[in-house]
Amino acid sequence: MTTVRSWRPYVAGALVGILAIASVFVSTKVLGKAKYLGASTTFVRSAGLVEKTVASDHVADNEYYQSKKVKVDWQFMVVLGILIGSFAASRIDRSFKFESVPPIWSERFGDNVGVRAVGAFLGGIVAMFGARLAGGCPSGHGLSGLMQLSLSGFIAMAGFFGAGVLVARMVYKPKKGEGIR
Repeated sequence: MTTVRSWRPYVAGALVGILAIASVFVSTKVLGKAKYLGASTTFVRSAGLVEKTVASDHVADNEYYQSKKVKVDWQFMVVLGILIGSFAASRIDRSFKFESVPPIWSERFGDNVGVRAVGAFLGGIVAMFGARLAGGCPSGHGLSGLMQLSLSGFIAMAGFFGAGVLVARMVYKPKKGEGIR
């Protein structure tokens, strides 16, 4: 049996704060951006990069890709850093494991990997649609807004948490006869 070490919340919070300050400094001072930008657009650009290898004509004719150049830039590297950093953190605290169907999903919907993949894909579509509709990443807006003590950041985070609780209750609601866990 392996012991799973967890991150201490105050240490993790302090590290996130330092990282946020560093990312604002790098994006505004070092890279010369007029304002601090999130990385939600990068997911769409990444899709454009993949699509460009398969159907380059479609990417060249796409109005969105004409206005937002499909490229590897600092935002793309931030997203890549999130992947690498989360992998490193899970290795450090020994919590890394391959899991095609998480236990909480399995308890509610079964062990079918295909159902889980469809659920994840549809959830990703909804999240990306919301991010594009809002003009940016909701968690980035909430986090950067809270760092600046912005009223809109507090309102956004309250809305995100409230909606998250409602959706979690709908998706993972207890079956008849079960109590709330």
